[in-house]
Amino acid sequence: MEDVFIQRTDRTPEVDFKASTGIISITGKSIPENPISFYKSLSNWVDRYLEQPKPETVVRVVLEYFNTSTSKCLVDFFKQFERLTGMPDKQIKVEWFYEEDDEEILDAGHDYKDLVDIPFEFKVLKV
Repeated sequence: MEDVFIQRTDRTPEVDFKASTGIISITGKSIPENPISFYKSLSNWVDRYLEQPKPETVVRVVLEYFNTSTSKCLVDFFKQFERLTGMPDKQIKVEWFYEEDDEEILDAGHDYKDLVDIPFEFKVLKV
């Protein structure tokens, strides 16, 4: 399976999905004009990845800002990965990064954690 890398723009995050290692990263800002279109291809990639996932999958989210439309896409994204929790010999975790004084991003991470059955680790960004 191919890895996916999408360079960040002023409106979209950097996407670095590595099927080869099981490390899935989204970094930057997410305010795309059409978030459903942007995240649909990523969702399709996740579906293919989940057919033969690595023993451990790590989803790293390092978003400095995202809009409401992106928020819905992130919920759907996490729900896809939630399927790994029922697979034998597979582990999944989300590493949610936030700046020390950014309570909004931290609170959003806790909201996602409450919505899905995936372990979350909250990590302060080293600036």
